[in-house]
Amino acid sequence: MAEDYQREIERRRTFAIISHPDAGKTTLTEKLLLYGGAINTAGSVKGKANAKYAVSDWMGIEKERGISVTSSVLQFDYDGYCINILDTPGHQDFSEDTYRTLMAADSAVMVIDASKGVEAQTIKLFKVCVMRHIPIFTFINKMDLEAKDSFELLDEIETVLGIRTCPINWPIGAGKRFKGVYNRDKKQVSMFQAVSVGGSKSAAETDYELSDPRLKEEIGEELYLQLTEEIELLDGASDAFDQELVNRGELSPVFFGSALTTFGVQTFLENFLNMTLPPLPRNSSEGPIQPVSASFSGFIFKIQANMNKAHHDRIAFMRICSGKFEADKEVYHVQSGRKMRLSQPQQIMAQDRKVIDEAYAGDVIGIFDPGLFSIGDTLCAIGQKFTYEGIPTFAPEHFCRLVSLDSMKRKQFIKGVTQLAQEGAIQIFKDYTLDLSEIIVGVVGVLQFDVLKYRLESEYNCEVRLEPLPYNYIRWVKNPAVDLNRLKRVNDCKKVKDMKDNPLLLFANEWSIRLVLENNEGLELEEFKKN
Repeated sequence: MAEDYQREIERRRTFAIISHPDAGKTTLTEKLLLYGGAINTAGSVKGKANAKYAVSDWMGIEKERGISVTSSVLQFDYDGYCINILDTPGHQDFSEDTYRTLMAADSAVMVIDASKGVEAQTIKLFKVCVMRHIPIFTFINKMDLEAKDSFELLDEIETVLGIRTCPINWPIGAGKRFKGVYNRDKKQVSMFQAVSVGGSKSAAETDYELSDPRLKEEIGEELYLQLTEEIELLDGASDAFDQELVNRGELSPVFFGSALTTFGVQTFLENFLNMTLPPLPRNSSEGPIQPVSASFSGFIFKIQANMNKAHHDRIAFMRICSGKFEADKEVYHVQSGRKMRLSQPQQIMAQDRKVIDEAYAGDVIGIFDPGLFSIGDTLCAIGQKFTYEGIPTFAPEHFCRLVSLDSMKRKQFIKGVTQLAQEGAIQIFKDYTLDLSEIIVGVVGVLQFDVLKYRLESEYNCEVRLEPLPYNYIRWVKNPAVDLNRLKRVNDCKKVKDMKDNPLLLFANEWSIRLVLENNEGLELEEFKKN
């Protein structure tokens, strides 16, 4: 029994896919799902083969705009492995959701557009992976379109991101001259043939040994000579594959391909599964917790309301960190000190869900939230009381006054705003003294305002107006005994409270922050609230 239990944990692979917008991250995710048999047609949502949006983009606004605005979880089996993919928004305005999701991953796949190289959002997300010391794998996408020089791309990854690279395969040409990739380990060339990208699982591939005379005929003498020269250069100058360095996040295996045509995706998936690790230990208040442990534990990294609009439910996404989770078995919610039964836990596939009886360390499951959970909460077996390390929250940089246009729907309005704040999608504040009805919303990126308005209207039937406020900086008052009404030189800032009644100030600029501190002796401000 113990061996079965250990084997189940060791076959788990849990990773996040990160990239700058439009690098092809969601397309790659879907092609991986095709190989796992989790979907039949790329872009399919509940079997609609003509759908133009991705299966992982399930929210209405995502389908309308063609962008991912919320992380989604996708689980499937492939070749004996149980794979949990955490697909993240690429757009920087939703980076907070991505950062939280990275806390639940054991490794990351970084998708890079071959024509653009390393872009701004890639750098930000990469730094979070480095902070966590998790393995990072690189998929250089869109080789069938015009691309930068391959050596230049490797150099960019190494200089801009500061991580060594080890190409596992190597492209032959690019764009219209893209002929295939050379597998450095097998010393074989897989030829690329453009195909219709509809629902096909793979572009047709033909393999040739490097010494096969037919290869030169297929790719032409010029590309053949270029390939042999580049292989010689790679073998002499590039880093050798070193599993230990990969495990420590110091060396990134690099793969070239085209997610849209599925060329190179299976090679990537199979190598990735061999090179990446089963669930890793997690830091807690009692030190590292080993995944193969006798008792269950996990933490909440995301809360999503209204995934099923018919039920207006709230689902908490839990990363299981150790042991085996069993449905209906009593567990302990550390933050509230309450024992509870988590009935009907669910395996997630974007918005589709399946009730499960058990899950293991490495899995990400959905559990119903009765309004008790917060992001970062720990759940564990009865008798345990440790907490996992906290998930960072970000200081909002944009603020609006949120006004309900129908006073008769005040109750729905307050419920919607509160639930979206509990998800971590927005932060809400109220006036420090008088107007208790005024709600101020803070977000990291302005697109979150559009999502807020859309969701309040579509999910809670509340029409709202957003009135921009001229503030870009937020500071919590470190010594809450200070009476904000007695502060001097605060004309340029707004006094508010967060939802836990902690006092804070909103500022238009850094100069205003310095002015208030200089004129109020003993006042201490902090950028993040440590709850």
